[in-house]
Amino acid sequence: MIGAGIFALPAEVAARAGALSPWLFLACGLLIITVVLTYSELASYFRESGGPVLYTTSAFGPLAGFSTGWVLFLSRMTAFAANANVMAIYLGAIWPWFGVGLGRTIVIITVTAVLTYANYRGVRDGVRTVGFFTIFKIAPLLLLILLGLPYVGRDTLFPVDLPTVDDLGGTTLLLIYAFVGFEAATITAGETARPRHNLPRALVTTIIGTGTLYFLIVLVYIAVLPAAGDSGATLVDVGRELAGPVGAMVITAAAVFSIGGNLASIMITVPRLTFALAKERMLPQWFGAVHEKHATPANSILFLGAVSLGFALSGSFAWLAAASSLTRLVVYVLCIGALPVIRRRADEEARSRAFHLKGGYFIPAIALGLCLWIAAQSTQRSWEVFGWLLVAGLALYWLARFQARRA
Repeated sequence: MIGAGIFALPAEVAARAGALSPWLFLACGLLIITVVLTYSELASYFRESGGPVLYTTSAFGPLAGFSTGWVLFLSRMTAFAANANVMAIYLGAIWPWFGVGLGRTIVIITVTAVLTYANYRGVRDGVRTVGFFTIFKIAPLLLLILLGLPYVGRDTLFPVDLPTVDDLGGTTLLLIYAFVGFEAATITAGETARPRHNLPRALVTTIIGTGTLYFLIVLVYIAVLPAAGDSGATLVDVGRELAGPVGAMVITAAAVFSIGGNLASIMITVPRLTFALAKERMLPQWFGAVHEKHATPANSILFLGAVSLGFALSGSFAWLAAASSLTRLVVYVLCIGALPVIRRRADEEARSRAFHLKGGYFIPAIALGLCLWIAAQSTQRSWEVFGWLLVAGLALYWLARFQARRA
């Protein structure tokens, strides 16, 4: 979950909410727990893996399942594009040429091409690098918090003059980007030991941990650089203020490791989604092609690389992050809507081992209202792009069904 957002969101949110920023991160984390708990119950009804695609297919049929899978693909694709932009921003903080114009273009093309080629050739090395990246992204962030906490005073923690947030909906849409990604754990629920007990605990703990980490980092950010929101300063500037050039280099390295790990994990996992949809005859068989030598879903990898590159070059981080959040929210709404159907159809055995939410549908209702409200804050442009991409996916779906009938 901790990818590029931790490095890009503090400046974006501080520009909108100022001293309220840390508390908004914490509040958003608490609200998103309602969605997490709903997912926890959904996952506990199934022995199979599949996550959101499985839930919506079981409740509403293959077309809904495909739509969920396609929207999940779009969410991860736009996240890749957004995070590639953040990579350029942080490299630009040390070497300004990389942050704008031709330099930014070269960074985005290089990162996308290298990861696409590496995964095209095989998955083993890509999987190993994710764990390596995780260590080197978390350690500098914890060090940043420890060095910055002495700067945090009572006025920073409990500001007297509270700023007004003019665009609360748009700000919340950005904040959600910090917490999306938890749903990936439900995809492997069928291979999880004691999912009724372990999944809810793991998901809720992860959300609390992520929210706390974001709260502390943003608190340090506005304490060390009070005018950071107006200047658009990044965590690199915080590192420079705390430890000089060495601090700036350490945070830049952490950003590169974090974003690189996030991009690598997307490039590993997401092509397997379109590959699986093709195997279920929900996408044309071209997406299901396996490389003869490398045994990778070659066409799906190339497709993700090409589409991500186009979006990364055409948009800014803030817009791409909002678009990624919108697509996740659509998936969340579909899955929350599937819960009543799955509850009703579950047999006695499934009900006996399921994780049951207290209060009936009270928590899912809060989650549904939250998702619908945040999604409604998206710009018309985001909805238009989402609509056209969904239409393109449905066209591919009907093409796949036509191919299946002919076969």
